[in-house]
Amino acid sequence: MAVKVYIGAITYGDFRMSTTGNRLAAQTSPYLLQHADNPVDWHPWSEEALRLAREQDKPILLSIGYSACHWCHVMAHESFEDEETARLMNAHYINIKVDREERPDLDKIYQAAHALLTQRTGGWPLTMFLSPEDRTPFFGGTYFPDRPVHGLPAFRDLLVQVEQWFREHRDDIRRQNPRVVDALSERDSGGNGRMQPADAATAARRQMEASFDKSEGGFGHAPKFPYPGNIEFLMRYWNEHRDEHALEMVTLTLTKMAQGGIYDHLGGGFCRYSVDDLWMIPHFEKMLYDNGQLLALYAEAFAATGDPLFRRTAEETAAFTTREMQSPEGGYYSSFDADSEGEEGRYYVWDREQVREIAGNLYPLFAQRFGLDQAPNFEDHWHLHVYADLARLSGETGQSAEQITADLDSVRAAMLTERERRVRPGRDDKILTSWNALMIRGMAVAARRLGNPGFADSARRALEFVRTTLWRDDRLLATCKDGRAHLNAYLDDYAYLLDALLESLQLQWRTEYLEFAIGLAEVLLEHFEDRESGGFFFTSDDHESLLQRPKPVMDESTPAGNAIAALALNRLGLLLGETRYIAAAERSVAFAGARIASAPHAHAWMLIAAHELSLPPGIVILRGSPREMAAWETSLAEIYIPQCLVLSIQEGVAGLPESLATKSPRGEIVAYHCTGTTCSPPIAHLAELLERLGVDPGKTNTSRPV
Repeated sequence: MAVKVYIGAITYGDFRMSTTGNRLAAQTSPYLLQHADNPVDWHPWSEEALRLAREQDKPILLSIGYSACHWCHVMAHESFEDEETARLMNAHYINIKVDREERPDLDKIYQAAHALLTQRTGGWPLTMFLSPEDRTPFFGGTYFPDRPVHGLPAFRDLLVQVEQWFREHRDDIRRQNPRVVDALSERDSGGNGRMQPADAATAARRQMEASFDKSEGGFGHAPKFPYPGNIEFLMRYWNEHRDEHALEMVTLTLTKMAQGGIYDHLGGGFCRYSVDDLWMIPHFEKMLYDNGQLLALYAEAFAATGDPLFRRTAEETAAFTTREMQSPEGGYYSSFDADSEGEEGRYYVWDREQVREIAGNLYPLFAQRFGLDQAPNFEDHWHLHVYADLARLSGETGQSAEQITADLDSVRAAMLTERERRVRPGRDDKILTSWNALMIRGMAVAARRLGNPGFADSARRALEFVRTTLWRDDRLLATCKDGRAHLNAYLDDYAYLLDALLESLQLQWRTEYLEFAIGLAEVLLEHFEDRESGGFFFTSDDHESLLQRPKPVMDESTPAGNAIAALALNRLGLLLGETRYIAAAERSVAFAGARIASAPHAHAWMLIAAHELSLPPGIVILRGSPREMAAWETSLAEIYIPQCLVLSIQEGVAGLPESLATKSPRGEIVAYHCTGTTCSPPIAHLAELLERLGVDPGKTNTSRPV
């Protein structure tokens, strides 16, 4: 359904600026605090602001962004810091500023509304104009410049146009508003359409191949995003079907990204996306949610292939996160800005002479490896991107790949030391539950796959922070900054954290983590599940009443909350023998059926959940002494078996549920292999367990279908 509003001609009136002070100074969001000194009379989203709009009969100007957003900064500088623009905004609107990371509920609703009103994709900053009576949007866009350019009107002109339209066409807007609300509801209707997981997976595999860049990896063209869900899906598809081309899509994409400029070759970690098809020049912001997902992927890809590049990339990404994104209290910060000193990418790019001075006699080798012998690739500067592979450099220099790597690493370390003297990009230091869960999972996967106890400690510290600071009265809070935790948590917070807890239990058994997982699952069923139609709402049943209550099933930059809820609830249900959790997972996948069938490739994580419901994951329970279990854990961690949980429970652990307590220790070590509701007799030899898992005991870094 398309709903369009056309704005009339521009006229200017005589406006007076409000003398009311800006109300953002007391907020926790760094993004809102960036606007606390604007001349705009900003309000946070609040009942007070909504009431003022109704009482003064002014439309609401809703501006949604986040602190690392480059174009949000541009619009702020051009318009929100401008006195004349602020005068118009204050005279004619109630102005509300929202951090999309703290309020993803509002962002989801108004991004969807923007798509309906404009028939274009949205983004940030999101600029929406809402009716004061019911908060329904009647016009919107994203970034608007301070002067007409590229077919966009000047923001000041637009402010006048929209206000005039609002006054002259109130009846049209009132008639349109119910249609907008109905259209939003239709977007989230599932229909319980028929969907065969195997057929949908095959269709998704075919669609991903059709959009795959055979030269540079990735899917689609610039701007090119990592799409972690696609990579995870294809890696699992290869594991089940022995589809070597699916694996090629995975390995080429991961290799090109790790070698590209989207990856920080000095400090580690990934930027948000590439502005070109070569992964060369990124949008320089670094987000926790990207790095959490990619950390897990590279660690899993190392287990699947044994490629040392994947191990190195995972290790450096985890090291970057613990060094620069983990708070002293344990939680992970949200992001780094794209800009520093007012310029995008300034912190990351180099001049040749700077590098030559640092590298000394190693400069020719470093320049050839990272493209400094090529033309500048970013505004007369160089951003590091791998041009020459190690085999080529080894052949040309006669040195071993190991020596070349050591030489390059010495230059990289010296350049990082020099770079740290620069003005750093701004860091958004709020701690979000959902994004922390993604990184906790990533750290736990990396710790287990790479055998790194430092990563395990990082995951544990973050999980303890969430458990002690953001879990209150058996409910989660969504965000915390400077010790102040608040806002009702969302579906993603509960689902991602439940998934992260299951991964953490594979890393180290702690009964209190299982109890925490059960608590999260119970809240999902009690406060988020749609018991009539299936699936989970994004907001709880006791959340603030909003224009809509979405039920997201399609992956975006993060996995669909419904997909991860279904995946994790099914796994927890099988572990505990709790059929309520499995049934809720089945209803969520059934709700999404029609939408999966219409666009399989856009629902990678829901397809993974559907597959695990149709073919239950295996669960391996190890019982015995810590020393013997550690050896088995190491062997199992080297093997890529995505549809299998491995849980090591030492002898003497108390408080286990019946489903686990019956798997008792016997001698030094014993394993139980369960599939669905059926468990094997005790297994006392690793070779026998590997055979049951379909793995050749003589091979590591190699998977076999389970």
